[in-house]
Amino acid sequence: MKYIETLREGERVGAIYLCKMKQSALTKAGKPYESLILQDKTGTLDAKIWDPNSQGIDEFEVLDYIDVVGDVTSFQGALQLNIKRIRKAREGEYDPKEYLPISEKNIDQMYLELTGFIQKMTNPYIKKLCSSFFIEDKDFEKSFKFHSAAKNVHHGFVGGLLEHTLSVTKLCNYYTQAYPLLNKDLLLAAAMFHDIGKVKELSIFPENDYTDEGQLLGHIIIGVELVGERIRSIPNFPVKLANELKHCILAHHGELEYGSPKKPAIIEAVALSFADNTDAKLQTMKEAFTTSDASNGWLGYNRLFESNIRRTSGE
Repeated sequence: MKYIETLREGERVGAIYLCKMKQSALTKAGKPYESLILQDKTGTLDAKIWDPNSQGIDEFEVLDYIDVVGDVTSFQGALQLNIKRIRKAREGEYDPKEYLPISEKNIDQMYLELTGFIQKMTNPYIKKLCSSFFIEDKDFEKSFKFHSAAKNVHHGFVGGLLEHTLSVTKLCNYYTQAYPLLNKDLLLAAAMFHDIGKVKELSIFPENDYTDEGQLLGHIIIGVELVGERIRSIPNFPVKLANELKHCILAHHGELEYGSPKKPAIIEAVALSFADNTDAKLQTMKEAFTTSDASNGWLGYNRLFESNIRRTSGE
């Protein structure tokens, strides 16, 4: 098959992809067209059917595997597929494993590295809390390993939530070495739990879309509820420590306008917000580089950075 990450502008493509999104729209002239997001394990691709009523455009739905023929073009620095023909693929023509984007890193090895931080914790309450999720709860482990960290933006792939959590935890571990006044166990636990709510905010692949709970509450509130419920099952868990941990989760986006119900009020919350922001933005840059083949280095406007971004020259 022709993987999305290998596509280049000017190619004629005939391949099967997962239809991740389908939306009807009108051009400025009032002509109907279909906007699609196609997906395979290497990434996603914006696609358009400019004449949906033409011969060769068969019926299909979201999450169908579709056989498409089209031309690869470029729009605002990103590749786009101009679809000429399309049909719903038949069972046996595709392998579902080829259509789920997955972390480039070894998922089991990442999880082992993450749980290694728990083994070194000295606070018995924090250690018990972390162990109850990441070591003792096998259903949680399975879900956490499989989930993405986002519908899009960054780490939107199988193992993405784990990869992002491990990166944030490792950054926080470095902070504790550079700034010894940080409460190490508190900060590392906060890093491990900061996005835990995403296991309920987002549905599993191939949908990887917001659940009703995710839409109504969001992963921050869901995460605090999950951690709070587990804390209540641990006898004599210190109330002050519980509140500090929950505060770190609530404040990890750093600013109210970025979705945090509280701004950081303790140093561990400040450190966590920096680590989360660092990994999210660097991964967003990495993914932007992967999905664009702009010859002059400029990738176009990126809403996360509110800037036209480009590759480093290398000179």
